[in-house]
Amino acid sequence: MKATPDLWHHYGRIRAERDRTIPDTFHWIWSQDGGPGPEALGDLTGKVVGDLGAGAARHAAHLAAHHQPDRITAVDASPAQCQMATDLYGHLAPRLRITPSDALSHLRTTPSTYDVLYSVFGALDFTDPSELLPAAATALKPGGRLVFSTLAHYLNGEPAQPDMVAADVPAKTPEGETTTMRRWVLQEHVWVKALDGAGFSSIQAEVLPSTVDGPRTADTLLVTALVSPPAA
Repeated sequence: MKATPDLWHHYGRIRAERDRTIPDTFHWIWSQDGGPGPEALGDLTGKVVGDLGAGAARHAAHLAAHHQPDRITAVDASPAQCQMATDLYGHLAPRLRITPSDALSHLRTTPSTYDVLYSVFGALDFTDPSELLPAAATALKPGGRLVFSTLAHYLNGEPAQPDMVAADVPAKTPEGETTTMRRWVLQEHVWVKALDGAGFSSIQAEVLPSTVDGPRTADTLLVTALVSPPAA
Protein backbone atom coordinates (compact mmCIF):
# COMPACT_ATOMS: atom_id res chain seq x y z
CA MET A 1 0.00 0.00 0.00
CA LYS A 2 1.32 3.43 -0.95
CA ALA A 3 2.14 5.60 2.07
CA THR A 4 -0.03 8.68 2.60
CA PRO A 5 2.03 11.83 1.93
CA ASP A 6 2.65 14.15 4.86
CA LEU A 7 0.70 17.22 3.74
CA TRP A 8 1.97 19.21 6.75
CA HIS A 9 5.64 18.63 5.93
CA HIS A 10 6.34 22.28 5.07
CA TYR A 11 4.08 23.97 7.62
CA GLY A 12 5.89 26.08 10.22
CA ARG A 13 9.35 25.01 9.10
CA ILE A 14 10.74 28.50 8.55
CA ARG A 15 9.48 29.69 11.92
CA ALA A 16 10.99 26.64 13.63
CA GLU A 17 14.39 27.59 12.24
CA ARG A 18 14.11 31.14 13.56
CA ASP A 19 12.09 30.85 16.76
CA ARG A 20 12.81 28.14 19.32
CA THR A 21 11.29 29.91 22.29
CA ILE A 22 8.40 28.73 24.43
CA PRO A 23 5.58 31.17 23.62
CA ASP A 24 4.65 33.44 26.50
CA THR A 25 1.10 33.87 25.16
CA PHE A 26 -1.72 31.62 23.94
CA HIS A 27 -4.28 32.82 21.40
CA TRP A 28 -7.32 31.17 19.84
CA ILE A 29 -7.90 33.53 16.92
CA TRP A 30 -6.73 32.92 13.37
CA SER A 31 -4.19 35.75 13.35
CA GLN A 32 -2.75 34.61 16.71
CA ASP A 33 -2.45 38.14 18.03
CA GLY A 34 -5.40 38.79 20.33
CA GLY A 35 -8.66 37.56 21.75
CA PRO A 36 -9.19 35.17 24.65
CA GLY A 37 -6.28 33.24 26.08
CA PRO A 38 -5.93 29.92 27.91
CA GLU A 39 -8.55 30.93 30.48
CA ALA A 40 -11.10 29.34 28.13
CA LEU A 41 -9.64 25.99 29.19
CA GLY A 42 -10.28 26.55 32.90
CA ASP A 43 -7.75 25.93 35.66
CA LEU A 44 -5.29 23.36 34.32
CA THR A 45 -3.34 22.79 37.51
CA GLY A 46 -2.87 19.05 37.95
CA LYS A 47 -5.10 18.27 34.95
CA VAL A 48 -4.56 15.83 32.09
CA VAL A 49 -4.77 17.81 28.84
CA GLY A 50 -4.70 16.88 25.15
CA ASP A 51 -3.89 19.08 22.15
CA LEU A 52 -5.52 17.60 19.04
CA GLY A 53 -3.55 18.45 15.92
CA ALA A 54 -0.78 20.14 17.88
CA GLY A 55 1.57 20.87 14.98
CA ALA A 56 4.91 22.03 16.36
CA ALA A 57 3.31 22.05 19.85
CA ARG A 58 3.77 25.75 20.55
CA HIS A 59 0.40 26.04 22.30
CA ALA A 60 1.07 22.87 24.27
CA ALA A 61 4.54 24.09 25.25
CA HIS A 62 3.07 27.31 26.59
CA LEU A 63 0.58 25.41 28.74
CA ALA A 64 3.21 22.96 29.99
CA ALA A 65 5.55 25.77 30.98
CA HIS A 66 3.09 28.27 32.42
CA HIS A 67 -0.05 26.46 33.64
CA GLN A 68 1.15 23.38 35.58
CA PRO A 69 -0.95 20.57 34.12
CA ASP A 70 -0.12 17.10 35.36
CA ARG A 71 0.65 16.29 31.74
CA ILE A 72 -0.24 17.53 28.30
CA THR A 73 -0.22 15.26 25.27
CA ALA A 74 0.43 16.96 21.94
CA VAL A 75 -1.12 14.71 19.28
CA ASP A 76 -0.37 15.12 15.58
CA ALA A 77 -0.52 12.78 12.59
CA SER A 78 2.28 14.54 10.71
CA PRO A 79 5.74 12.97 11.18
CA ALA A 80 7.34 16.28 10.21
CA GLN A 81 5.34 18.23 12.78
CA CYS A 82 6.10 15.71 15.54
CA GLN A 83 9.79 15.85 14.69
CA MET A 84 9.75 19.65 14.89
CA ALA A 85 7.83 19.56 18.16
CA THR A 86 10.29 17.10 19.67
CA ASP A 87 13.26 19.17 18.52
CA LEU A 88 11.77 22.39 19.88
CA TYR A 89 10.16 21.23 23.11
CA GLY A 90 11.28 17.71 23.90
CA HIS A 91 13.06 19.14 26.94
CA LEU A 92 9.65 19.80 28.53
CA ALA A 93 9.09 16.05 29.00
CA PRO A 94 7.62 14.32 30.92
CA ARG A 95 5.01 17.06 31.48
CA LEU A 96 4.76 17.53 27.69
CA ARG A 97 4.39 14.37 25.61
CA ILE A 98 4.72 14.48 21.82
CA THR A 99 2.50 11.75 20.39
CA PRO A 100 2.64 10.84 16.68
CA SER A 101 -0.89 9.70 15.89
CA ASP A 102 -4.00 10.86 14.14
CA ALA A 103 -6.39 12.33 16.69
CA LEU A 104 -9.18 9.85 16.02
CA SER A 105 -7.03 6.78 16.64
CA HIS A 106 -5.49 8.30 19.75
CA LEU A 107 -8.84 9.24 21.30
CA ARG A 108 -10.31 5.82 20.64
CA THR A 109 -7.49 4.18 22.62
CA THR A 110 -7.62 6.55 25.62
CA PRO A 111 -11.10 6.29 27.16
CA SER A 112 -11.86 8.48 30.20
CA THR A 113 -8.31 9.83 30.20
CA TYR A 114 -8.51 13.59 29.73
CA ASP A 115 -9.82 16.43 31.84
CA VAL A 116 -9.47 18.88 28.94
CA LEU A 117 -9.12 18.48 25.18
CA TYR A 118 -8.52 21.41 22.84
CA SER A 119 -7.71 22.22 19.23
CA VAL A 120 -6.50 25.48 17.71
CA PHE A 121 -7.37 25.15 14.01
CA GLY A 122 -6.16 21.58 14.38
CA ALA A 123 -7.71 18.13 14.21
CA LEU A 124 -11.25 19.44 14.66
CA ASP A 125 -10.85 21.19 11.30
CA PHE A 126 -9.37 18.27 9.41
CA THR A 127 -11.17 15.18 10.76
CA ASP A 128 -14.78 14.23 10.15
CA PRO A 129 -16.60 15.70 13.20
CA SER A 130 -19.19 12.93 13.10
CA GLU A 131 -16.37 10.56 14.06
CA LEU A 132 -14.04 12.80 16.05
CA LEU A 133 -16.57 14.37 18.43
CA PRO A 134 -17.90 11.05 19.80
CA ALA A 135 -14.31 9.85 20.21
CA ALA A 136 -13.47 13.03 22.12
CA ALA A 137 -16.48 12.57 24.38
CA THR A 138 -15.32 9.04 25.18
CA ALA A 139 -11.73 10.12 25.85
CA LEU A 140 -12.82 12.84 28.28
CA LYS A 141 -13.62 12.11 31.90
CA PRO A 142 -17.20 12.84 33.00
CA GLY A 143 -17.57 16.60 33.18
CA GLY A 144 -14.49 17.05 30.99
CA ARG A 145 -14.12 20.06 28.73
CA LEU A 146 -13.61 20.36 24.97
CA VAL A 147 -12.53 23.72 23.54
CA PHE A 148 -11.67 24.43 19.93
CA SER A 149 -11.22 27.31 17.55
CA THR A 150 -12.14 26.89 13.92
CA LEU A 151 -12.76 29.10 10.91
CA ALA A 152 -16.03 31.04 11.09
CA HIS A 153 -15.96 31.25 7.27
CA TYR A 154 -13.65 30.27 4.44
CA LEU A 155 -10.43 32.20 3.93
CA ASN A 156 -11.76 33.51 0.62
CA GLY A 157 -14.71 35.06 2.45
CA GLU A 158 -17.27 32.44 1.43
CA PRO A 159 -19.70 31.50 4.23
CA ALA A 160 -19.27 28.37 6.30
CA GLN A 161 -21.24 25.25 5.37
CA PRO A 162 -24.84 24.95 6.63
CA ASP A 163 -24.49 21.14 6.70
CA MET A 164 -21.85 18.59 7.74
CA VAL A 165 -19.88 18.92 4.51
CA ALA A 166 -16.13 19.14 3.96
CA ALA A 167 -14.37 21.17 1.29
CA ASP A 168 -11.15 20.41 -0.53
CA VAL A 169 -8.51 23.02 0.31
CA PRO A 170 -5.03 23.46 -1.21
CA ALA A 171 -2.09 21.51 0.20
CA LYS A 172 1.43 20.45 -0.82
CA THR A 173 3.21 17.13 -0.68
CA PRO A 174 6.71 16.95 0.84
CA GLU A 175 8.04 17.16 -2.72
CA GLY A 176 6.16 20.42 -3.27
CA GLU A 177 3.48 19.02 -5.56
CA THR A 178 0.06 20.67 -5.36
CA THR A 179 -2.78 18.58 -3.95
CA THR A 180 -5.78 19.02 -1.65
CA MET A 181 -6.95 17.99 1.80
CA ARG A 182 -10.39 18.01 3.42
CA ARG A 183 -11.34 20.77 5.84
CA TRP A 184 -14.60 21.19 7.74
CA VAL A 185 -15.71 24.85 7.87
CA LEU A 186 -19.14 24.71 9.47
CA GLN A 187 -21.73 27.15 10.70
CA GLU A 188 -22.29 27.43 14.43
CA HIS A 189 -25.57 25.52 14.46
CA VAL A 190 -23.94 22.57 12.68
CA TRP A 191 -21.25 22.31 15.35
CA VAL A 192 -23.83 22.63 18.14
CA LYS A 193 -25.98 19.85 16.69
CA ALA A 194 -22.96 17.56 16.20
CA LEU A 195 -21.69 18.20 19.74
CA ASP A 196 -25.12 17.56 21.23
CA GLY A 197 -25.40 14.31 19.31
CA ALA A 198 -21.96 13.22 20.53
CA GLY A 199 -22.94 13.58 24.18
CA PHE A 200 -21.78 17.09 25.01
CA SER A 201 -23.74 19.69 26.95
CA SER A 202 -23.31 23.31 28.10
CA ILE A 203 -22.31 24.13 24.52
CA GLN A 204 -21.22 27.70 23.91
CA ALA A 205 -19.99 29.27 20.67
CA GLU A 206 -18.66 32.76 20.06
CA VAL A 207 -17.47 34.49 16.88
CA LEU A 208 -14.21 36.36 17.44
CA PRO A 209 -13.65 39.02 14.76
CA SER A 210 -10.34 39.14 12.94
CA THR A 211 -7.96 41.79 14.24
CA VAL A 212 -6.37 42.33 10.82
CA ASP A 213 -7.55 43.14 7.31
CA GLY A 214 -6.40 41.76 4.01
CA PRO A 215 -6.54 38.55 1.97
CA ARG A 216 -6.78 35.18 3.72
CA THR A 217 -7.89 36.65 7.03
CA ALA A 218 -10.82 35.14 8.88
CA ASP A 219 -13.06 35.47 11.88
CA THR A 220 -12.78 32.68 14.42
CA LEU A 221 -15.49 30.50 15.92
CA LEU A 222 -14.54 29.53 19.49
CA VAL A 223 -16.54 26.59 20.84
CA THR A 224 -16.67 25.17 24.36
CA ALA A 225 -18.57 22.10 25.53
CA LEU A 226 -18.66 19.71 28.48
CA VAL A 227 -19.17 15.96 28.63
CA SER A 228 -22.34 15.32 30.52
CA PRO A 229 -21.60 13.50 33.81
CA PRO A 230 -23.50 10.27 34.38
CA ALA A 231 -26.91 10.58 35.98
CA ALA A 232 -26.99 10.10 39.72
